[in-house]
Amino acid sequence: MALKLGVHTGQQDVELDELRSLWRYIDGHGWDFISIWDHFYEAPPRDGTSPAFEAIAAMSVLAAETAQVRIGCHVFCMNYRNPALLAKSLLTIDHASHGRVEVGLGAGWHVQEHEAYGYTFPSVKERLDRLEEGIQIIRGMFTQDRTTFAGQYYRVTDATLYPRPVQQRVPIVVGGRGEKRTLKLAAQYADGWNVPYINLEEYQRLNGVLDQWCERLDRDPTELERSVNLHMHMGANQADADRIKSERAATIRGGGALTGTPQEAIETLRYYQEAGAARVSIAIRPPIEWDALHAFAEEVIPAIKQ
Repeated sequence: MALKLGVHTGQQDVELDELRSLWRYIDGHGWDFISIWDHFYEAPPRDGTSPAFEAIAAMSVLAAETAQVRIGCHVFCMNYRNPALLAKSLLTIDHASHGRVEVGLGAGWHVQEHEAYGYTFPSVKERLDRLEEGIQIIRGMFTQDRTTFAGQYYRVTDATLYPRPVQQRVPIVVGGRGEKRTLKLAAQYADGWNVPYINLEEYQRLNGVLDQWCERLDRDPTELERSVNLHMHMGANQADADRIKSERAATIRGGGALTGTPQEAIETLRYYQEAGAARVSIAIRPPIEWDALHAFAEEVIPAIKQ
């Protein structure tokens, strides 16, 4: 099966009109998926004064600007919205996109924006407990006519979600790399797992941990779609690749990036596919390297999809 290709577009440090142009370009040039992120402040954190757009509103615009790609958020922070309200919002976007929504959910990590916007920043355990409760509520509302759930942090009573989703099953993806809880939650409740910016060896190792959780929980591991986000530091040619490597050395150093020429990017993508990835998303950060993006569309996508 051909590797699916996505683009992860963090909606910061960019004008919304340029982001909309980027989404339209991606939609028309062979990619399978576009995701955004869920932050109020810039990530990684700086001083909170960089332009940043809210995720639900941005995802609604994304739905309106595209027609082919599947769309999602990697990932919605469960602390920021009541899960029943999040399900209702995503149902609306599912209809606006004619059934192209994927639901990414995570426990959250950005301390500064929690504190600035008045959200408590709980312990890791509590954040993961909230995530587990929220997943169950959202799954129930997408699959049942009425949902009742009483947890420690969230509750719904005879909650309905009408109209029903366009899709027969709205996929839920758990994001993160925590081996004891996050990967367990993915194996227990989700349709997929996503992890950002890790090198090939670590991706292989975590994939094995996820398989182990599937075995413990009597879950068929082939039911889980595995995906990874990689920094997009590929150049249109060798000179571009050398320049980008120099300019963005800090993010390249830790791995989890496409680097070099289009041919080198093709080889890297195939390695991740062999390691278990069903989809790889390239993460675009402003300033957008349009020449490299065009080269990806013209050289990398045809080679991967053949």
